[in-house]
Amino acid sequence: MSETNEDRNNSVSPEEKAQFTSLIEPFFSRYHRERCYPGLVFQQGKRRMVQINVPAGDLPVLLQAKPSTGNDPDSGKNRPEVPGHGDEIKRYIVDRVRKGKPWIMGTLTANVAPDKITIIELGRGICIVVIRRGVKLDITDGQHRKRAIHELIESPESELIADNDFPITLVLEGDFRQCQTDFRDMAKTRQLDKSLLLSFGEFSGKVGITKSLIEQVPMFDGKTEKIKASPSTKNKLIYTTNYIGRFVSCIFADNPSDELPDYDVAATSKALADCLNQFFSECNNTQYIFDKTVEELTVDEIGNFKEDCLLGVSVGLEILGRLLYCTYAPDSNYFNEERISQLAQIDWSRENPLWKDNAVRIDPKPKNPDKPYKISFGAGSIATAVKIVKMTLGWI
Repeated sequence: MSETNEDRNNSVSPEEKAQFTSLIEPFFSRYHRERCYPGLVFQQGKRRMVQINVPAGDLPVLLQAKPSTGNDPDSGKNRPEVPGHGDEIKRYIVDRVRKGKPWIMGTLTANVAPDKITIIELGRGICIVVIRRGVKLDITDGQHRKRAIHELIESPESELIADNDFPITLVLEGDFRQCQTDFRDMAKTRQLDKSLLLSFGEFSGKVGITKSLIEQVPMFDGKTEKIKASPSTKNKLIYTTNYIGRFVSCIFADNPSDELPDYDVAATSKALADCLNQFFSECNNTQYIFDKTVEELTVDEIGNFKEDCLLGVSVGLEILGRLLYCTYAPDSNYFNEERISQLAQIDWSRENPLWKDNAVRIDPKPKNPDKPYKISFGAGSIATAVKIVKMTLGWI
């Protein structure tokens, strides 16, 4: 029988494993009253660092956060806590565990003065890290993750994560100013655009429906930016994954932030795709974009559509989504075709007085005097536009 990669990766003999165990076991026995972890020691940024893996139950007593308070940045080693962020992380873990799905928590980073811990080097970067009782590791990055784990461990739901381990990168640094600098440097990571987060999201609920629509609706197929925050006209892109995701949530929940966790992706996507294909093919403002592939369209056609039609911007999609919400029957997963046609007959150009002083305002100093229209992105403007359309169509 041929040797597999797994066989080669696990080729350490029982005798060798026994030798290794006999080598490190005396250290764990010697320091059994302390907190003792296998680790990897390495150098980075002119500092010595150690990587350890810590059981969930150890984190609350091992790590401490020192966020700034009030208006004094020097009152702590990192930023003030963001209210609710720890709860978001906790909900993410609990939701994934209860559904039996994989989840991941990024490495925490902490710092400690080198004389506060003992590192027993065994060679090749392998070491034993001994952290004496009473010594706390100060969090450099990960205070909200630590809070989420801490609260879960001390809650009745502790069994959800009790058997998990969490990696800590430990910077052997005791200087307060340098710790603050380290936090600032680690916080420079660019925030991911929402379209990218949606594109890499799990294929369920809002994310699954959004991804399906982009493939099933010619108005979106090939014309949607899936990574960046805004669609490039020169690349012939009209929408972003985030625009369409918010649109989907408005259609089913009248709320652009709803994740739609309980919706069947396949059935719901099919019903909505049929609805949107009817609307975009019947609407005079969108028909020529809908009927052509992105290869057939010109940059000028895309630019003119985004400039002239309210449905070429995110606000227009949200207005349409909130109106389609009034056409949907959840019990039968059906969109009212007559009402869809009514919406398609509306003039969705920015010139339509229907949008005046709500979604579209007149710019007193326009770049192009022939197109003095300025889009209003406020929630109040969207709500007013939706109300006016419903009144015009006799839906109220």
